[in-house]
Amino acid sequence: MQLIRRPRRLRSSETIRKMVREHHVRVEDLIYPMFVMFGEKKKIPVSSMPGVYNYSLDEYVVALKDVVEAGIPAVLLFGLPESKDEIGTGAYDRHGIVQEAVRLTKKHYPDLYVITDVCLCEYTDHGHCGVIQDGQVLNDPTLKLLAQTAVSHAEAGADMVAPSDMMDGRVGAIREALDEAGYTQLPIMSYAAKFASAFYGPFREAAGSTPQFGDRRTYQMDPANGNEAMLETDLDIQEGADMLIIKPALAYGDITYRTKEQFGLPIAAYNVSGEYAMVKAAAEKGWIDEKRVVMESLVSMKRAGADLIITYHALDAARWIKEEQS
Repeated sequence: MQLIRRPRRLRSSETIRKMVREHHVRVEDLIYPMFVMFGEKKKIPVSSMPGVYNYSLDEYVVALKDVVEAGIPAVLLFGLPESKDEIGTGAYDRHGIVQEAVRLTKKHYPDLYVITDVCLCEYTDHGHCGVIQDGQVLNDPTLKLLAQTAVSHAEAGADMVAPSDMMDGRVGAIREALDEAGYTQLPIMSYAAKFASAFYGPFREAAGSTPQFGDRRTYQMDPANGNEAMLETDLDIQEGADMLIIKPALAYGDITYRTKEQFGLPIAAYNVSGEYAMVKAAAEKGWIDEKRVVMESLVSMKRAGADLIITYHALDAARWIKEEQS
């Protein structure tokens, strides 16, 4: 039998493989999550996430130099307050940790795009993402506090806000508050499909946001539900979301694909802490080639339909991408 089509012809050398490659990860696609805290000269390693740190504001500014020099266009900020209370006051304090970090970023690196996480979990003493009454997370009273948080971030100079709480109606509440405050041009990148995932464990160490009772399954989504993810996304778009986040990324490529096909908005896949930690742990054991696994994982997110990737691997990935181009 004569073979007419031989796909291997286009795999015969690195040159032709690069020429016909369908998807690429660019440095411009990367968003780097960073954790900031009050104090001075603090750069505290997150034990479950090698290479990730909690930074005091002075050390944060130093770390930003590496981000900017790597060509990474954006950071996503998470804050660790000095104190916590039952209603997360530190989240919407005009001089809170994220607000001060935004101001410092814009002072030193005005062109770096600053995205702020909008949630209460790092700031509440119970570790949940909203107001608690009788052991329940109250949806509607939480919306006002989330809106206040978003406006305070905008006032500090944030370029984009990213609500991650998964309260019903939060995008609409934030959009309305931003518009009333005069920030009609400030975009919202909604955590549209955020699942109640076991992959978040290391993040909760980094952000000090582990719930003190129960879990988050009454507001974050059931990992088994794809159709519900489409419903959540549709609602966020109707309420004014400009971009969408799918979280986690690796185990949810189908959600990214369906979201892109159905809605067409820009999507950021969040390569979360547990995904990062697994790769780092296996690489330290010598069980995997870290660079190849990371880049294969990231390109899978692009292949699924992501336009951007939020990842703790950003600094390494940026370096590897530039090495490939040189």
